[in-house]
Amino acid sequence: MSTRPRRSSAPTWRVARSSVTLHAGPVAVLTDIHGNLPALQAALDHIDERGIETIYCGGDLVGYGPHPDEVCALIEDRGIPTIYGNYDYAIGRDLDDCGCAYVTPHDRELGQRSVIWTLAHTGRRSKDFMKILQFDLHFGVGPHRVHLVHGSPRKVNEYLFEDKPASLYERLAASEDDDVLVFGHTHRPWVHDFGRVRFVNCGSVGKPKDGDPRGAFAILTAGTDSVEVTIERIDYDYDAVAAEIREAGLPAEFADKLVLAA
Repeated sequence: MSTRPRRSSAPTWRVARSSVTLHAGPVAVLTDIHGNLPALQAALDHIDERGIETIYCGGDLVGYGPHPDEVCALIEDRGIPTIYGNYDYAIGRDLDDCGCAYVTPHDRELGQRSVIWTLAHTGRRSKDFMKILQFDLHFGVGPHRVHLVHGSPRKVNEYLFEDKPASLYERLAASEDDDVLVFGHTHRPWVHDFGRVRFVNCGSVGKPKDGDPRGAFAILTAGTDSVEVTIERIDYDYDAVAAEIREAGLPAEFADKLVLAA
């Protein structure tokens, strides 16, 4: 697979807050890779085969998976515009709290083991790369404005699950300047319109939690009234990655959950 950087020649147009790049063709958005290099490579191969030249990344490059440096290097080498996830923010600054929400003390203990392992196995170049990433990005798909965040526009670690009250999304839509809000963090893809805003959860490339172990990401295409969205699923050898997780000394439950997409 080629790892040459992609350079966009798309024009820019101005909004009140910043200069925004406008893309005429389809745009792929990847999130939540979590140190899973084979899943990322499979996703990029699929995107390349589709002839899609524009890719954005919604963060959480590291954590839970065995390839933090390799994932960071590939994202950086491809020149993919990327924002930080809660994991990237912590590891890039050598913090021991990833800002994750844990249901049980056992989950918290496992999560802390992931943070400790990732801090120890992520090199300085990768940490420096994650440290300079920003909170959000704005870009255009055709005439439609897109706002990319990791968790929500309010907090990097807010979980926007599909079954949360519609009133929450209506409030977020009312305060959103763009036409489409794209995010991840929950590892469960969904697409729904609230108010005038299309909400797009891309799912997770490297650690799905929706019962389907194939990597997930979104492709955005300009439509007449809004951005058209497809959630792509790509197969890869998740059993081999699970074996690497165990061999790396990460908790075996991470390997089990990867295969079960739990």
